[in-house]
Amino acid sequence: MGKLKYEEESYRIRGAVFEVYREMGCGFLEAVYQECLEKELRRASIPYVAQQEIVLHYKNETLKQTYRPDFICYSKIIVELKAVKELGNEHRAQTLNYLKATGHELALLVNFGYYPKAEIERIVL
Repeated sequence: MGKLKYEEESYRIRGAVFEVYREMGCGFLEAVYQECLEKELRRASIPYVAQQEIVLHYKNETLKQTYRPDFICYSKIIVELKAVKELGNEHRAQTLNYLKATGHELALLVNFGYYPKAEIERIVL
């Protein structure tokens, strides 16, 4: 069986996610988890950029609309947060579009609204 893409890095990010969930539980708004995870990533010395603006193009023309993924960790892993009862295909499509727009290969789609634990899906381009 092959090794997972960015296995060590994603393991550390997942640890930060689970630490936030252990401390906060479910039921808060996404913005609360965003702030908590940012603090936890910093505490764990995981390099990240929050809400980085991603420029979009259409037929080689720059669009006015941009994307802002919640986090880009290690300059290569997108981390998209949700706080919903269950993840839907629209959340997966949004995360996949972040991958396409950035050229990155791995995203972690995180749902803090799921009980009894945070839900994390790996999305690979």
